[in-house]
Amino acid sequence: MSHTNYLLALQHRFQKLPFGQALFSKVFAAKAPYFKTIKPQILTLEENFCQVKLPKRKAVENHIGTVHAIAVCNALEMAMGAMAEASIPKHLRWLPKGMDVNYLAKSTTDLIAEAKVDAADWQAGDLNVPVRAVDLHGTVVVDGVIRLWVSEKPAK
Repeated sequence: MSHTNYLLALQHRFQKLPFGQALFSKVFAAKAPYFKTIKPQILTLEENFCQVKLPKRKAVENHIGTVHAIAVCNALEMAMGAMAEASIPKHLRWLPKGMDVNYLAKSTTDLIAEAKVDAADWQAGDLNVPVRAVDLHGTVVVDGVIRLWVSEKPAK
């Protein structure tokens, strides 16, 4: 890692504890309380990549018994947000601008939401972050892009 990132350092400290990754996931989800509604767990967090597990349970199902589209979008946004916070160079900041998703298959199992970019993508301007949700059979059920605005931090 080219720099010490606060979120990766926090994750590392939690991983030393029993159930540390689950506790870390809860702490991160509490930063944006809506994330807690899907009971997510960060499976993998490293620079430029994040995977979040979205458990399929009654509270996130729609009327046909599949994972609701908005719950999937919530997991995708959490994966993107954690990845962005763990990756962005210290002199930059980010804001989400929009999300475009494609619903490709029914989501009948737990899902893994992923966000991934190349390190070279962290430049001022627009950044399109590819995201996807995969079921436990390996089927991509949702794919899309979350658009970010990346800008220089103001001088202090």
